Amino acid sequence: MEKFVRLADGDNVVTVTEAVSAGQEIAGVNTVDDVPAGHKLAVSDIEDGAAVFKYAQRIGTARGAIAAGSHVHSHNLDFLAVDADYEFATACNAPPAASVRDSFMGYKRAGGGVGTRNYIAVLTSVNCSATAARHIANAFTEAELANYPNVDGVVAYVHGTGCGMSGQEGFEALNRVMHGYAQHPNHAGVLLVGLGCEMLQLDKLLERYGLESGPLFQAMNIQDCAGLRATVDRGVEIVRAMLPLANAVEREPCPASALKVALQCGGSDAWSGMTANPALGHACDLLVAQGGAGVLAETPEIYGAEHLLTRRAVSREVGEKLLERISWWEEYTARNGGTLDNNPSPGNKKGGLTTILEKSLGAASKGGTSPLTGVYHYAEQVTEPGFAFMDSPGYDPVSVTGQIAGGCNLVAFTTGRGSAFGSKPAPCIKISSNSQMYARQSDDMDVDAGRVLSAGVSVEAVGAEIYELLLRVASGEQSHSEAYGLGDFEFVPWQIGATV
Repeated sequence: MEKFVRLADGDNVVTVTEAVSAGQEIAGVNTVDDVPAGHKLAVSDIEDGAAVFKYAQRIGTARGAIAAGSHVHSHNLDFLAVDADYEFATACNAPPAASVRDSFMGYKRAGGGVGTRNYIAVLTSVNCSATAARHIANAFTEAELANYPNVDGVVAYVHGTGCGMSGQEGFEALNRVMHGYAQHPNHAGVLLVGLGCEMLQLDKLLERYGLESGPLFQAMNIQDCAGLRATVDRGVEIVRAMLPLANAVEREPCPASALKVALQCGGSDAWSGMTANPALGHACDLLVAQGGAGVLAETPEIYGAEHLLTRRAVSREVGEKLLERISWWEEYTARNGGTLDNNPSPGNKKGGLTTILEKSLGAASKGGTSPLTGVYHYAEQVTEPGFAFMDSPGYDPVSVTGQIAGGCNLVAFTTGRGSAFGSKPAPCIKISSNSQMYARQSDDMDVDAGRVLSAGVSVEAVGAEIYELLLRVASGEQSHSEAYGLGDFEFVPWQIGATV
């Protein structure tokens, strides 16, 4: 492996693949600083205020003159918002449809959806019913559930909101989350549990979305059940009656076009945008060629790369919808006393990422090269096949909750620093950006995309490996995070607006 990676001919920085000391010759220049692995090295003199380029894109502005051979990072590189030249639908060439149609073994639902898992959900409308929901779910032991081999488990989805909400945006987002989880194809049965007096009324939710009660879909309130203990007893009774019905559902062949994959990253490093993210992007392209959907999210983490996505939009309308969400975020962070460049995190910076522009350019590559077919609000149902974008924060649990509510039945999660993330009801595979971290956290990682650098494996080969793994996990193979039981505490709806 070479000691540096140059991503484009016009770049004035390279990324070193191992720690280098001052006085070494790297990429044709003599280093004047020690540079940690994954960090940037100037390969030409850069004037004060001049643009610094990586990925053939501007990632920031020099703070003071930077000599060739210098370490380029947060001490001498500033974020500076610049006006982008937006184009629409100029690079939206659709990949040819796959000549061979792939399939997986999934659960076909009466409403037309296809599940990759077969859970029973205990879903709360408000924090006040969280304890009841957890007691109901925890009543079902492994020994009892072993009698129902086709049921993946009973899961409580609890959250800290549902009342005391100020503003329509947050209320609408929570309604969409509730609806998305209540109708998710990875749920065989659903029990909704409320308190009774909260802002998010269950009867209004059912009426709004046309949800009808039945043997595998029921709702109840603590106040109507005469208290917590009676609610738990009744909830256990309801779920116990659902178990044999859910167990009667069996996997059968389903087309890969039924898959909707949430494209996520967390704990990114400099290698994420060179290995794991583009490999996942290739897997997304393979899925899109099958007629499936790949859903990118985390709006603050495509900030500065949105101009690349508008070019791939299938229409000006789709591209402008993305820009409208960017504008909303600029105003949202400003009124809360922040900026979008508060991201990257300290861990991202330790891994070599300096500005949000640099991070976003790497993060956006998770979406591959396919046309952008739609832009969705948080937790809105994803209705079109192809590559899509969903507005969400960059905070992983909140973002993934929205994607799952939108219909994603699998999650693919890249990481460079390491992650213990997992999700339910949509199983999550984790993809390491570097082989060193993969070796340290091999129990947590499903794919070592670091082999792109460490072993010379092509991005396309790793992408094909990710795609094949998605099909296997969709058919029931457990991911590492799933085997650990992760996902019980990662249901985190986005709270927008003041709590009153």
